[in-house]
Amino acid sequence: MEAKIAPSMLSSDFANLASEAERMLRCGADWLHMDIMDGHFVPNLTIGAPVIESLRKHTRAYLDCHLMVTNPLDYVEPLGKAGASCFTFHVEASKDNWQELIKRIKSRGMRAGVALKPGTPVEDVYPLIEDENPVEMVLVMTVEPGFGGQKFMPEMMDKVRALRKKYPSLDIEVDGGLGPSTIDVAASAGANCIVAGSSVFGAAEPSQVISLLRKSVEEARGNN
Repeated sequence: MEAKIAPSMLSSDFANLASEAERMLRCGADWLHMDIMDGHFVPNLTIGAPVIESLRKHTRAYLDCHLMVTNPLDYVEPLGKAGASCFTFHVEASKDNWQELIKRIKSRGMRAGVALKPGTPVEDVYPLIEDENPVEMVLVMTVEPGFGGQKFMPEMMDKVRALRKKYPSLDIEVDGGLGPSTIDVAASAGANCIVAGSSVFGAAEPSQVISLLRKSVEEARGNN
């Protein structure tokens, strides 16, 4: 359950994605968080497999792909070929086919994660964690998915606490409004994978913010 700090590339300069990725790695990032939105599951439209493939040519970084799409199965093959490291789909978009989805994700050499919106009960992901072929990470959305720069929802920490208590070694990711003012509550609840967008990219010294986020997670882990 190591600390993983994942700057959200949605907040980067998309015209210079490769150099922005390299800059984040130099600043101490562990992962690069890639938000893939289809304009249907969420209103916004961002990137897809072609951009992941292009970025992969310029970096060996762990590409943490969050799929906010209606039909995640359609994305498995293209993202596997593009070089995605992790494929996190939404439980709300996969209630009828998640076992097949997880199987295909792993067969393409990617880690499988599941995400849940703020209004989705945490219990909805338990079967996916307890299956004989389980997901390897749960992403708890701490804002409504679809746009960056939203305000952190502290009430979502009840989900993180429930997951950490039930699954002590699980990778638990949080995404939305994370920064210096909100990291302690997320870390103390049990989150170890931290997605941060505007708080990192908008900082004068991104490396200091990344270091602060990591320190909070490590201190919380040491106290538990």
